[in-house]
Formats: sequence, structure tokens, C-alpha cells
Amino acid sequence: MYELIITLVLITLGYFFGSRAEKKHYKSIIEREKILNSLPVMASRIPIVKGDYDQILVSGNVVIASDYFKGFVASLRNLFGGRLRTYETLLDRARREAILRMKEQAQELGADIIFNVKYETSNISGQVSSKMSVIEVHAYGTALKKA
Repeated sequence: MYELIITLVLITLGYFFGSRAEKKHYKSIIEREKILNSLPVMASRIPIVKGDYDQILVSGNVVIASDYFKGFVASLRNLFGGRLRTYETLLDRARREAILRMKEQAQELGADIIFNVKYETSNISGQVSSKMSVIEVHAYGTALKKA
């Protein structure tokens, strides 16, 4: 009986604090995206600008863990199958944060554009815990700076 109560308390706390942290992170992402919106980022292998530019490799990296509630919901979803929507927001936040960190690095270097942008995503939780997912997203690209 006590185990059930403890589990329910952990799930409730995970939902409350996880939702709060996720909303706060999204708010930060949106504010920073507005600021860095003037620096274009594209997946194209060929830049759209002409002229003499210096090329610089820029990257952004982030590691984000899911909360206990998301892990619980995902484990229930695994029983029935289907999309794991709880992890979709986790991936969205991680990708957007990695792009923002890459843009911040390019801005510090005085870049005008970033092209050939790629993502690497990996699950780094390994065998440590089957309840919690920890993902890493690495975004990298070529920044161009006027010579």
C-alpha cells in the first residue's frame, strides 16, 4: 500500500515540477529565438550568399533528461503501442536549444549566416535506468563571416 502511495506521489510531483520546468524552458527558448532570428540557419549544402567569406565550424550541444511522469506515461504507452508524445516535446526542446547554442556561438564569432546544418541525436541513459530517458542533441554547421 505504501509503495503505491509513494509511486503516486512521485508521479504527481514529476508531473508538477516537470511541467513547470518545461514551460520555463520553452519561454526561454522563445525569447532567445526572437533575439537570434536575424541570423539565418539552413540545411542547404550550398550557401545562398556570394562573395569572400571565412568559413567557421560552429556547434551547439545540449543534454536533457525527462521527468519521472514522462517516463511513467511512456512505459504505459509501450504496453499499448503508438506515438510517445511525452518524448516529442523533449526532443523539440533539445533540438531548438542546440540550434540556439550554435547560433549564439556563431554570433560571438561575427557570422552572417549558417548553412549545412546537421543534427546528431543520441540516447545517453544507456542501461542505467529504464524509467528515465536522457538525450543529447548536437547541432553543427558552417558559419560564414565576411573576410
